[in-house]
Amino acid sequence: MHSINTFHSALISTPHISLTFLGKMVFYYSWKHLLAITLAIFLAGTSPRQVSGQNCGCADYYCCSKNGYCGIGLPYCGDGCQSGNCYPLPPSNNVSVSDIVTDEFFNGIIDQAPENCPGKRFYTRPAFLEAITFYPWFGTVGFEEDSKREIAAFFAHVTFETGHFCHIEVDDGQDHCISDVQNPCTPGKRYYGRGPLQLTWNYNYGPAGRNISLNLLDYPERVASDPVVSFKTALWFWMVNCHYSINAHRGFGVTIRAINPSECDGGNPSAVNARVGFYEDYCNQFQVDPGTYLTCNLASEAISSAAII
Repeated sequence: MHSINTFHSALISTPHISLTFLGKMVFYYSWKHLLAITLAIFLAGTSPRQVSGQNCGCADYYCCSKNGYCGIGLPYCGDGCQSGNCYPLPPSNNVSVSDIVTDEFFNGIIDQAPENCPGKRFYTRPAFLEAITFYPWFGTVGFEEDSKREIAAFFAHVTFETGHFCHIEVDDGQDHCISDVQNPCTPGKRYYGRGPLQLTWNYNYGPAGRNISLNLLDYPERVASDPVVSFKTALWFWMVNCHYSINAHRGFGVTIRAINPSECDGGNPSAVNARVGFYEDYCNQFQVDPGTYLTCNLASEAISSAAII
């Protein structure tokens, strides 16, 4: 990794680079160094201070976490931070996601599903492209290589979760409902896996629906009946749980742990390897290096070692 000074000098020596671009890139590298320091302090044992309960409305200088608690530090101001002094992401790079997720790429995934799969008549590239307009930061942060890695990671998990876009929903007979004041289960409704990332549990359906102005606690079936809604819920989960981490260069492995932690730490190595295989394949198609820390075990070791500087 280049240092800020080295990169700064290289840009200055290139006369056609604009000052706006220079400012963005210096901010980007400053952001990554700040994040690394913050992460190291947190992992070294600094306990974040927590105030008040859920629903936020935090005091000045505090962040509202993705789970609705006030506090400071990475768990509150980092991944999924809703309001307050959230840690900044790098500037947008003006990458066009549609130029990366081409018809050829999308069809290359869905064409591998058997013809009798319900998902082949449900998931479409236009539905995905419409959904991402609701999440403009998806695949547009950092350098072009960062965008390609994030998009490859997202579709790697989608491919695994849906069987190459075969499955719209997987009803396992469970209601997937737990006691949650903010996201109460509606009698008779079940919150099993639906959509590209198989959204599960009432505590995910509730906030996902609120984010896109739909009552998915009362109508969870919308995720399996409207392809744009389906992609929006998957992107909501991704932006809250994975986007920040993968753009902080913590590796593909952290996204596996975020999506299905039970596979990590020896839980299901074949599933982990399958996800990694899809990710490497898509990175190869996008002509980008997949990076390091590809499995959730390696990613955890890397994060732990960040405390020792």
